[in-house]
Amino acid sequence: MNNPLQQSYRNIIELLGENPEREGLVDTPSRAAKAMQFLTEGYTQDLETVTNNAVFSSDTDEMVLVRDIELYSLCEHHVLPFIGTCHIGYIPNGKVLGLSKFARIVNMYARRLQIQENLTRQIAEAIQTATGAKGVGVIIQAQHMCMMMRGVQKQNSNMRTSVMLGSFRDSDKTRNEFLQLLKD
Repeated sequence: MNNPLQQSYRNIIELLGENPEREGLVDTPSRAAKAMQFLTEGYTQDLETVTNNAVFSSDTDEMVLVRDIELYSLCEHHVLPFIGTCHIGYIPNGKVLGLSKFARIVNMYARRLQIQENLTRQIAEAIQTATGAKGVGVIIQAQHMCMMMRGVQKQNSNMRTSVMLGSFRDSDKTRNEFLQLLKD
């Protein structure tokens, strides 16, 4: 076993009191290592590569909204999943971003050990950086397994976070339009 991550999973299995040679566990260290590498692939990505020159000139100066982008992340405190949706709004300033790039940006930051508060800010700042938008709003709603599966074990809890930049922060009218569009 050359892969240190695989060896670490094997060690964890042993420390839990299991036999890593048991039929159902023989390949688990390899599978778990591959899964963890996938779930944290955001560390190997950067904004420029993810957006891949998909920023286009546009005369539109009205709000653009992308709703219900699924996200899957791991909390940095317990390395347990949190799962939710992300909504992004922005007001272009001569540039728009290719639609799929919003999901790619969400994935890039979600595929890291995270807390939801930081994830929300990172996405908003990335959209701002990529587009030079007049304003950006990001809202994430997620359920956290660290609260549902352990600890207080509250099954119906969820967390909402928001970050408003530029005109979304400075203008009640812009912020309210964003929030209203999310209700429809």
